[in-house]
Formats: sequence, structure tokens, C-alpha cells
Amino acid sequence: MRFLSLLWQFTWTQILCCIFPAIIFLSLAFSKYVNIPFLPRYDLLLIICIIAQLLLIKFGLETWDELKVIMLFHIIGLVLEIYKIQMGSWAYPEDAYTKILGVPLYSGFMYSSVASYICQAWKRFDLTVKNWPKSSYVIILCAAIYLNFFTHHYIWDLRYILIIAVLILFLRTVVSFTVGDKRLRMPLSLSFLLIAFFIWVAENIASFFGAWYYPDQEVTWRLVGFGKITSWYLLIIISIMIIAELKFLKKDRENPPIHD
Repeated sequence: MRFLSLLWQFTWTQILCCIFPAIIFLSLAFSKYVNIPFLPRYDLLLIICIIAQLLLIKFGLETWDELKVIMLFHIIGLVLEIYKIQMGSWAYPEDAYTKILGVPLYSGFMYSSVASYICQAWKRFDLTVKNWPKSSYVIILCAAIYLNFFTHHYIWDLRYILIIAVLILFLRTVVSFTVGDKRLRMPLSLSFLLIAFFIWVAENIASFFGAWYYPDQEVTWRLVGFGKITSWYLLIIISIMIIAELKFLKKDRENPPIHD
């Protein structure tokens, strides 16, 4: 019974952390089958995402500082999307007024929803991180991972080398979190993988509802390859590293060292 109680509390907290991603997925399902005259689907999704963010702020589920982080990921994701579309990695086939170089603006919110989840989980589970690597190493690795998403179209794909670098850099890093009245621990690298797997599941749902399609899904939908988990693994690492560094920076500013 104790285990089931903790499992339920963990599951419920995870559901609360996923409010914004859930709104996006419900909107994808709704907009696939319901058409609004004179309003393209992608534009409707953008409006829903903006309203959802404003409501999360209004009801205190997100703070303005968290919104700034979320919008940073919107920009990071949008830049990546524009590049990937030009390279033919995937496509957004429907028309919209709010498209930039073939990419609808709502797509950036799918990346920012990951940041929203991490921000929510950080405070709802009272996350603490032990043995976080030096910021300079983290920033260099983060930049290398993001750059590889662009350069692998022209040179070798270094994702597996980067994954090994992550495992080495974060070998001693442990994340602690609270479920109910119990404090639990987990290697941070393992949490990267678990989140990446669930995002891969979410990606399959999103592509099924026509959020975008990959070249092999143009005729008929099929499961996204397991290899995409490595991409999400690296993207999650970027997300957590940026959010963690920003939180550490904010903490240092709020609690400056006292010098004699």
C-alpha cells in the first residue's frame, strides 16, 4: 500500500507538471477533426498556446520568470525548426498566416512545453542537484549538442560521442526529489533518458494528429523510429542544462556570498 500511495502521488504530480503539454496535445486532437471557418489550423493552435500561457500565469501555475525561460526555448526550437524544414527533415503541410519560412509559429511552443514541464517538475518535486559540473563545461557541451543538430547534415553526426561526453560529465551528478513525505534520488543521466522516452511517445502522438510529418509518414502514418530517442535525449539535456544554469545564477544573485 505504501508503494501504491507513493506511485499515485508521483503520477498525480507528473500530470500537474504536464498541464501545458497536455493542452497542446488535446488541441492537436481537437483541431484535427474540428475546422473553424477562415481560421487555419496552425493559427488556431498558436492562439490556444498563447491563451494557455496567459492563463497559467494568471492562475499562478507559472511565474513570469518561468515564462521568460519558456519563451527562450520557443526561440531555440523555432530556429531549429526553420533549419530542419529547409533541410527536408520534416514538414508542416498545412497553410497558415503565421508561418515563417515554412514553419508555423505554434511549433516553437512544442519545444517550450518541454521547458514548461521541467520548470514545473523542478518546483513540484522540490528538485535539488548534487555534484553539478562546472558551468564552463556545461555551457560548452550544451553549445556542442545544439550545434550538432545543424552540422550533422554536412559533417559526421557526433551525437553518440556527445552522449558519451554527457555520461562522463554527469557521472557523479544526482538529482533528489520529493514524493509525498519521501525523498528519492536518481542519477541525472537516467532522468534524461526517461524524459526523452516519454517525449518520443508524445512525438508519435503529435505526428499521428498531424502536427507535422516526417518524409516516411507522407503517405500513411507510421511509428517514429526509436533512433529519434537519441535526438530527444540530447535536446532534453540542453533543456535541463539551460534551466539548471539559470536557476543557479538566480540563486547566486539572490544569495550573494558574504565577504568579511
